[in-house]
Amino acid sequence: MMPISGTWFDFHHPNPYEGDYWNSTTDQFSAEDWNLKITEMVEAGMDTLILMSVALHGKTFYPSTVIKERWNLVCPDPLEAVLKAADHLGVTVYIGLGFFSTPIFHGFGNEGDASRYRFEFAHELAQKYGHHRSFNGWYFPVEAAIDQYYPEPYIEYVNTLANHCRKIGPQQVLIAPFGTRTIVADDKFVAQLRSLEADYIAYQDEVGVNKTDVSELDGIWSRLREAHDRAGKPLWADVEIFEFHGKVLFPAPIERVQKQLEVASKYVDKILCYQYLGMLNKPNSKVHAGHPTSPKLYQDYMDFMQASRQK
Repeated sequence: MMPISGTWFDFHHPNPYEGDYWNSTTDQFSAEDWNLKITEMVEAGMDTLILMSVALHGKTFYPSTVIKERWNLVCPDPLEAVLKAADHLGVTVYIGLGFFSTPIFHGFGNEGDASRYRFEFAHELAQKYGHHRSFNGWYFPVEAAIDQYYPEPYIEYVNTLANHCRKIGPQQVLIAPFGTRTIVADDKFVAQLRSLEADYIAYQDEVGVNKTDVSELDGIWSRLREAHDRAGKPLWADVEIFEFHGKVLFPAPIERVQKQLEVASKYVDKILCYQYLGMLNKPNSKVHAGHPTSPKLYQDYMDFMQASRQK
């Protein structure tokens, strides 16, 4: 059984309502609180942390000269706090380049006022935080909606931004497309994979968003494994450990998460989850951020992994 070894997290969740159970809490986190939360994630087995974004709706989460308006957070620089903690703990962080203004999705174009922020923020982040050994790479959060194949404008977007980022900062690039269940593992798809300047592709399993049933996962991951083997690229999973109650994210039942992990473990090279923050909390955590049932999912998951290791 492959453990969950990476997770997304955010300083303020980008979608309305979804993060209702933790946004107000993380807004109040101090630098020490972030250190405790990152330590908790690492204790649970996370060695790869993916920050969704450094800005949102025209305001930044850290001191920036690109956009000067700031989110009203207790911690003056949560990005510095996270990277410092990750340095100490020996784990890696991918920093998200996107969601800078409203609306948060601007498409894949590489020209214009909205897209220029990608390049300007990349420069600033590399200069300001590049000394942190945990700053391992970049996450591009404007994700592809795969419909059998990657949209060609998306490939151009990834390649242009990846080539830019690699000239100024960390070399690694992570993407996490959706539309996973539609992929066609043929020559065209394999050629697209080879052309993508992304080091790691973590496909959303789309179980949490109710697009995919667990019974479909074997076929989906097996097709992706075949395509990635032919392309010579690692295959990562983005396992959704949440479920929707209305518009709000709740922790999913362990019975469903267990099935997702069992199938993904047969095919992928690494399992990430969306997301530890909000959906998992160590029981009696001093920095609890999320739904009241999140400690139960945490304990159920840890018990499941312990039982798996003993088999």
